[in-house]
Amino acid sequence: MLRATITDMSENDKNLINFIATTVETVRDQVESLHAQVETMRKEMATKNDLNRLETTVHGEFEQVHLRLDSIDRSHANRMGQVESEVSRIRSVVYLLVKDKPEMLRLLGQPVPGEDRPPN
Repeated sequence: MLRATITDMSENDKNLINFIATTVETVRDQVESLHAQVETMRKEMATKNDLNRLETTVHGEFEQVHLRLDSIDRSHANRMGQVESEVSRIRSVVYLLVKDKPEMLRLLGQPVPGEDRPPN
């Protein structure tokens, strides 16, 4: 009976059944492909624990950088203090040396007392 029914089908009906079968197979292949992609993504995704470990690591690295910058800043401040002290001493010595020769101040870019400064 079924054979008679299939045989009695029109060409349009057979084409429609073939179209439906082909579409179902295509959809099934696409679902399998998507499933494989989802599995791959699931393997590559980070877990919350992974992210927490990463956050802890990054936080620790930032703390180390901050401590290093603080250390550099303190060292720089100390060195600048020493340089400023040395410059102050040198300035005092130079002024003592040029006290008797005020024209020597020109070498330092300073005007000689009583001399007008040239306009800029």
